[in-house]
Amino acid sequence: MKNLNRIHLSGLRAVEAVGRLGSLKAAAEEMGVTVGAVSQQVQKVEAQLGQPLFERRARGLHPLASAQPVLTQLSVGMSALSTAVEMTERRRPDALTVSVAPVFAGKWLVWHLKQFARAHPGIRVRVEASVALTNPLLSDVDLCIRVGRGPYPGLKAERLLGQRIFPVCSPALAASFSRPEDVFDLPVILDPGQMFTWDDWLAATGRSGQTLVNGPTFSDGALCLDAAVAGQGVFLAWETLAYYALASGQLVRPFPEMIETGISYWLVRGPHQPYEGPVKAFSEWIKQELPRSLELPEN
Repeated sequence: MKNLNRIHLSGLRAVEAVGRLGSLKAAAEEMGVTVGAVSQQVQKVEAQLGQPLFERRARGLHPLASAQPVLTQLSVGMSALSTAVEMTERRRPDALTVSVAPVFAGKWLVWHLKQFARAHPGIRVRVEASVALTNPLLSDVDLCIRVGRGPYPGLKAERLLGQRIFPVCSPALAASFSRPEDVFDLPVILDPGQMFTWDDWLAATGRSGQTLVNGPTFSDGALCLDAAVAGQGVFLAWETLAYYALASGQLVRPFPEMIETGISYWLVRGPHQPYEGPVKAFSEWIKQELPRSLELPEN
């Protein structure tokens, strides 16, 4: 790796960022420097390599065909460096990495992390929002919040809360009918990826004979909720998804029943993960905060 001695890392980073992002401006924003500084770094690297990497055009820099393999390898290398830095941060004794589904992160966790931060100001929480089921045995994740039926063999799993479902709609839409049952004349917002269906709620509430009017379909629960807030129809929601919209008055429940699905929230960690420090602090906090926060208002 002695050949790296003649080229500064910041210059290679600038070249990679321009090639990946497609402009000096975008690269400057990512690196936190000026456009001029990025341009100078790119020119310096080209001079040190003895060959141009970009074609200068009126609209900016355009990678030369001969430079594409170089830029690809630079992206691979910078990605590896970024991962190494992240791994170092995760292993800090005051750091905690939590893996959650994006919808849970966006609709519940981000609204409550400030309470955890106030109670534990010395702990840095890093949230990995992913639909993939991260295995704490094969990653640097400390804790996972999963939604399912459990158990999770080979892992330590604590049941946090049972998931309950109920229809929601906007206040304006609710004002358009006189009886709760009139809601079945309105479009139903559908999420084909849900782990439950309207049939589950209808059967549990003795309304199996009701006919539903299909409305818009979205492949994400958060988008379905936003559609309900926008008045596009009625959505079969769950507590962690809808709690803020209900508490703020953006949505209402036209029916009082909340039905258990048999699905639960689980707090999962590796079998040999020490239950101490940030892991213990976050675990104890979420076991209290999650059920406490979901005290939904009656309509």
